[in-house]
Amino acid sequence: MGTRSTWRRLRGYPLVLASIVVSYGFTAAQASASPSLVALAAQLLTVAAALHAAGVRRRTEAVGDAALGIVLLVTIAAFAMGQPGTVLAVGLSVAAAAAYLFALVVIIASELRGRRIDARTLWAAVCAYLLIGMFFTYVFSAIALTGGPLFGGREPDAITDVLFFSFTTMTTTGYGNVVPVEAGAQSVAICEAVVGQLFLVTVVARVVTGWERRPRVREDAVDDDPGRAAET
Repeated sequence: MGTRSTWRRLRGYPLVLASIVVSYGFTAAQASASPSLVALAAQLLTVAAALHAAGVRRRTEAVGDAALGIVLLVTIAAFAMGQPGTVLAVGLSVAAAAAYLFALVVIIASELRGRRIDARTLWAAVCAYLLIGMFFTYVFSAIALTGGPLFGGREPDAITDVLFFSFTTMTTTGYGNVVPVEAGAQSVAICEAVVGQLFLVTVVARVVTGWERRPRVREDAVDDDPGRAAET
């Protein structure tokens, strides 16, 4: 009963985290500058999982799922009709960034309405933190596709390199082996670093310090004491 009730309270956040990890894997596997259709499908799945986990109204969730399906069908049609590579690649990057941002907003808005901090909140915070890195990955991808290579090379930047740069920036790891040379990309990188650190020192710190655990009550003890059962 305890394990079952815990998973019920989590309300799908393990699925959200799993879908983020899957979409991260597809993104990391892209050695070209153009996002793939498979990666977009994983990203849309992430949004659908976030809508479910956040507990939005059924009508809102249905409308959101329908919109995600339309985006996927339009993208498939664009691939089938052979749209210009750069135009389609930019569209995919923008769509991916929008999907991750939407999922991030849905999760944060849902948790702000909650009155207690528990395992569900922790799962939500982890998902939100990873979504920040994925969102900025595709923002950088769109910048690279429209404004030229981010890191000063002659060839378009591979998405796997952009992903690496995004997460090392957000976590302020600072390896220094890939550095943006374009002013706009540098500004976005600073923004990501600030957002990532503020998220850690505010949201994650609040989750850790405000953690609440429900006391476990033995069922046999409750059954033996009718007065205690009435109080609980």
